[in-house]
Amino acid sequence: MNYSCPNLAIGIDIGGTNSEYGIVNHRGEILLKGKIRTDTYTTVEPYLNELYDKLMPIITKYREQGNIIGIGVGAPNANYYKGIIEYAPNLRWEGVVPLARLMTEKFGLPCLLTNDANAAALGEMTYGAARGFKDFIMITLGTGMGSGIVCNGQLVYGLDGYAGELGHTIIRRGGRKHWKTDLEGSLESYVSATGVVLTARELLQQSNDESLLRKYDLNKINSRMVYECAIAGDKIAQEVFRFTGQILGEALANFVMVTSPEAVVLFGGVIKAGDLFLQPAREHMEKNVLPLYKNKVKLLYSELNEADAAILGASTLVWKFQREQRYNQ
Repeated sequence: MNYSCPNLAIGIDIGGTNSEYGIVNHRGEILLKGKIRTDTYTTVEPYLNELYDKLMPIITKYREQGNIIGIGVGAPNANYYKGIIEYAPNLRWEGVVPLARLMTEKFGLPCLLTNDANAAALGEMTYGAARGFKDFIMITLGTGMGSGIVCNGQLVYGLDGYAGELGHTIIRRGGRKHWKTDLEGSLESYVSATGVVLTARELLQQSNDESLLRKYDLNKINSRMVYECAIAGDKIAQEVFRFTGQILGEALANFVMVTSPEAVVLFGGVIKAGDLFLQPAREHMEKNVLPLYKNKVKLLYSELNEADAAILGASTLVWKFQREQRYNQ
């Protein structure tokens, strides 16, 4: 095997809409990136076929040099211990998907799998805003809401690998029904990009006030439209983000008192609203914690590009696997 080139890993972030992939070196540099649609496929097999067609020419090129060492994947409802995706509410694939085994069989490379927000937390801890932190919470706010909890430098997986589903905790008892889980009042149903849209529709229906949002079909409003109207000074759109920040801040107060983190790192499209969202989040977090926690927890934005944190984090699974293999030799 030729070791003249450094080892490389493949990191894949499987999202509800798109899957992003990248070739990553040990310094955390993404040498090549690409993406395919996730939501096109109702089953995993044709999805893997397209991913194979995109990645295999790249793998073959680097394999000739002997330096692609594995694939790391971050995905919703992924189980690190079992290598499976189980009943992911934001994916069209139903039931239990043994993704790590299927990927290994398809590509002939070891595949490590973890929850997508856990992957983002690993990326942030290794290369981003959480460098040097041993205790922090990662919150990802995209189509859904993900979270990764790091305590004493280790991701919290729990008994069966599913710890850290903060987005499905109930923050408004008897509140808004989640579109997939049917839980009422879960955090994800309010603070995700989907939640932002639902809040905008509710406010528009409850009020006759003028709004830039009224130029759009109510059923076609998306979070980007809400953001653009808020930045343009629209009061209803700004109230959407204030309310969203309040809900998140109240939930963060609970999480802070459970794990006592040094920081909460926020990541994803929703945070583009900036202080319209962050200021009420910080206010309501501080308002709802005990005095011994006040003004101790940093509320930070990710330092990584939106797609990169999970790709980088997924790739760190491969480096971890490589170290363990060497240790056991």
